[in-house]
Amino acid sequence: MPVPINLKRFGNNMAIFDLFAKKAVANKKKNSFLDYGEISGKKEKLIALSLFACGIFSIFVTIGIIVSLFSEAIAFFMRPEVDVWTFLTGTNWRPLASKVVPENFGVRPLIQGTLLIAGISGLIAVPLGLGSAIFLSEYASPRLRNIIKPLLEILAGVPTVVYGYFALSFITPMILVFFEDLLGLDVSFFNALSAAIVVGIMIVPTIASISEDAMRAVPRSLREGAYALGATKFEVSTKIVIPAALSGILSAFILGISRAIGETMAVTIAAGATPRLTWNPLESVQTMTSFIVQVSFGDAPTGSINGQSIYAVGATLFMMTFLMNMISERIVKRFREEYN
Repeated sequence: MPVPINLKRFGNNMAIFDLFAKKAVANKKKNSFLDYGEISGKKEKLIALSLFACGIFSIFVTIGIIVSLFSEAIAFFMRPEVDVWTFLTGTNWRPLASKVVPENFGVRPLIQGTLLIAGISGLIAVPLGLGSAIFLSEYASPRLRNIIKPLLEILAGVPTVVYGYFALSFITPMILVFFEDLLGLDVSFFNALSAAIVVGIMIVPTIASISEDAMRAVPRSLREGAYALGATKFEVSTKIVIPAALSGILSAFILGISRAIGETMAVTIAAGATPRLTWNPLESVQTMTSFIVQVSFGDAPTGSINGQSIYAVGATLFMMTFLMNMISERIVKRFREEYN
């Protein structure tokens, strides 16, 4: 509220009036700055509260998934027809059989089929992904990189069902021609090799993109120092850049393999649904995710031993991927490089 000033009291001394006016303006500006700071502080508190709520929500979702998964899995293992040791070490997986005995609940064929497909897909995807990352990071021009990288990442957006039928219509006939017609080997139409090849193609963009980002994060001064000593581009890539970005590259490998372990539709379509304990990639196998799909689409009632077997297999798969994530965290901490 403006303070009235009696000009007669001060006479015509306008200098004093100007002094009062300047002080009033200064006080008004000070108050406006305080009001702005108070409003800005409230906004920051609201933003922090919103972000905290997002983090808490994700934690509650994770807890809900774990509770819903393991509650049914524990109920499965509490049944008298199921033995935990037989479940982990048994070689027969026939949960849908009419005779319910512990010997029919051996999950090893599903675990072995999952590891077989994930291992072969890793052998395919790791060299291709790492080679693509080295080319994009060290050899490609900026213009070429801006063209190739989006095209490479398009593969990550293709639906997995499309990959599955691509394996049936293109990859499987080639396998039959090569291994059966030329080499005389017995090959199942639904086989693990076809599924592994298509899953390997699927995870190449993941490995290539993350590895390329890790390589580009390496300081340019390391490259320039190696070039100053007479190193070639290949030597710089393999002896300087890759060791410096090793933690990110290993994380990309583990993330890609984790996705291969959790792949569902492409494996279900290409590998079949035969829970067989074998390391032969030319035979039909069933993975853990394939079994979950098979029973989910069936008539297994809720609360039955068949329905609860889905959660037991899912809990086993969860523990496998959780263990891989723990290993990944230790690897990242072990090989992490920090640059100023």
